[in-house]
Amino acid sequence: MSEQFNVQQVAVIGAGTMGRGIVISLAGKGIPVLWLDNNPRSVEAGLKMAEETWAQQVFKGRISQAEAESFRAQITAVDDYPALAEVDLVIEAVYENLELKQDIFRTLDKTLKPQAILASNTSALDIDAIAAVTQRPEQVLGLHFFSPAHIMKLLEVVRGRLTAAAVLETVLALGRRIGKVTVVAGNCQGFIGNRMLATYVAEARKMLLEGALPKQVDDALQQYGFAMGPFRMYDVVGIDLEWRARHLAGAGMDDPLVQVDNALCELGRYGQKSQKGYYRYAEGSRQAEPDAEVDALVLEVSRGLGFRRREIDNGEILERCLLALVNEGAKILEEQIADSSHDIDLVYLNGYGFPEAVGGPMRWADSQGLAQIGERLDSLHTLFGEHWRPAALIRRLARDGLGFADFKEARN
Repeated sequence: MSEQFNVQQVAVIGAGTMGRGIVISLAGKGIPVLWLDNNPRSVEAGLKMAEETWAQQVFKGRISQAEAESFRAQITAVDDYPALAEVDLVIEAVYENLELKQDIFRTLDKTLKPQAILASNTSALDIDAIAAVTQRPEQVLGLHFFSPAHIMKLLEVVRGRLTAAAVLETVLALGRRIGKVTVVAGNCQGFIGNRMLATYVAEARKMLLEGALPKQVDDALQQYGFAMGPFRMYDVVGIDLEWRARHLAGAGMDDPLVQVDNALCELGRYGQKSQKGYYRYAEGSRQAEPDAEVDALVLEVSRGLGFRRREIDNGEILERCLLALVNEGAKILEEQIADSSHDIDLVYLNGYGFPEAVGGPMRWADSQGLAQIGERLDSLHTLFGEHWRPAALIRRLARDGLGFADFKEARN
């Protein structure tokens, strides 16, 4: 590791859900953390949550009381940016708004010592646009933690166009130090995981409009081995997050694919947190119960958009969701957003609940044979349109009798 970028003390900006999980992850490995939020009460609530998290671990015998106290002692609440002047790394973890993040990075750039690394915990925003407002773009990168950050293993480390190799190396070492599975991603909309997820979720939403129901889609994927299906996932995450983002952006509200989500949110059905989303939840329960009202709503929205509903079987659900992941993954490899198909599989196994026994979407595709994958994509292309055109990389590898696992070799 470069001595210039040796990380001994970290700062975290933001004390919401993500900020709390990140602080617990760092302090729980003995790393001193300064914690700043524009609302001091948020930090107080975050400290209480950290203490409760470690108290539970003491109760379960996973750590000692002395360890819990030492972890808590690593966290210091601070009131302003000048208090962060000497940290080695700062992780900004405020909500997804580019202008807000750029304002924070301008302030950090002016305030922190010249060798400090500036990282954004963004799940989709342009790292280069954030780096561009600083005088140290080579020391800016993305650290996409997955929620809850103190439990989820995956950490996408997003390299900007100018991110220095020594900075990347330093942050990868820190990720491993706090027990994360670290994967380097290039800078694009959604990076690796969320860029692929968008295609997978789009297929699930299309199938609702075409003839399926939420429980059928989720059951098909869960029976295959996914930790949860897409609609159950939205209930856990909160259906309203994307709905509110569409309102804020003033864009995307008319997209046919989100009309069921929009209708649910207009009824106050935000997911598990409101006890109603795609499913119903008894008070204090995480058990998802199907809801006839939602099924009726899906039918109403579907017919209102002019769809003639048809029978969709579990085989079609699996085919379309898996091949959507694979085709986008191939484009990500082609564009060198991911270094290898193994990295893509690591993202899906550790961040998205992909069935471990299958080994990841790209490994699954290799097991099928890329010639057959290309034929299946061609069939979907004929049925459903241009977005199913197979990635050029699939054609090239299939022609040479290679798989995605051979891509690095083929590229070199």
